[in-house]
Amino acid sequence: MESGGGGAGRAKRADARRNQEALLDAAAAVFVTSGVEAPVRDIAARAGVGVGTIYRHFPTRADLVIAVFRHQVDACAEAGPALLTCCASPHEALRRWADLFVDFLVTKHGLASAMRSDDEGFQALHAHFLERLLPVFERLLSAAEAAGEVREGVVAQEVLFAIGNLCIGADLDPSYDARRVVGFLVDGLRAAG
Repeated sequence: MESGGGGAGRAKRADARRNQEALLDAAAAVFVTSGVEAPVRDIAARAGVGVGTIYRHFPTRADLVIAVFRHQVDACAEAGPALLTCCASPHEALRRWADLFVDFLVTKHGLASAMRSDDEGFQALHAHFLERLLPVFERLLSAAEAAGEVREGVVAQEVLFAIGNLCIGADLDPSYDARRVVGFLVDGLRAAG
């Protein structure tokens, strides 16, 4: 049997994890408005912590950017199965997930240039991105195909890359609505009939 201290240790770890997630959410929000080069003090203020707390968790800016990106990839991946259970149809789940994915891609101000750095952490991000998100998109697409809502033979990776390409530069032109354009693509996957 565990002593009473074990429960306190788990609670402390859960609190630390929640605090770190709150910090990552705050950093993501600041990155949306100010890019990945935003001052750490802005992130600390949004998170309600001191700058030292951020550096204790993330010693370098690259560590913070990578952690935010991974956290958001994981949240996007976890949304897929949840949408399949709560949406009226698999196609609706596919459409709503595509909206989340677009939001994720369009808000990554400065991430593309950061990923071209020599930092090994950035080099691993693309692989993590595909490893986590492609299976989710494949599952959504397969469910919609099985329900007769999406034409047969659609290749998930091709559509995922097409969505990514439709989002390029969306943050630079306020008149371009990537979500709307991706909606056209997703609607175009519908089965004839």
